[in-house]
Amino acid sequence: MGGPPPPPPAPPPPPARRARRPKRASAAIARAVAEMAASRLEAELEAEVARKGGRGRRRRSVNGASSRPRGEITRWAADRRARRVPNFVIDMTGLKTKKQIVAKFGDGVVFEKGKPAPKPKA
Repeated sequence: MGGPPPPPPAPPPPPARRARRPKRASAAIARAVAEMAASRLEAELEAEVARKGGRGRRRRSVNGASSRPRGEITRWAADRRARRVPNFVIDMTGLKTKKQIVAKFGDGVVFEKGKPAPKPKA
């Protein structure tokens, strides 16, 4: 257990001196970028408002497809593209689903409001 004592630990290196210029330069760059972004955003918003003519925002559907505004349906065909059965067809036939209507009248049958229902298929 004898022997020389261990050498003392080496002193830590002096802290690195940072120049203040890069910090000031990065702050100036960040400020300039923020000002440019703000001015461009304002210009785009003004252009958007001017283009819309002050109208409110229109709601878009989820998938981005635009839909026609719903109006009065006067003609309906029970074809592959048909979705909802209009009330006037339900009133005419007493049937509520497209499947029931196709079973009774056939595929592609056309119903028109104010006209008698087509003849059922034989």
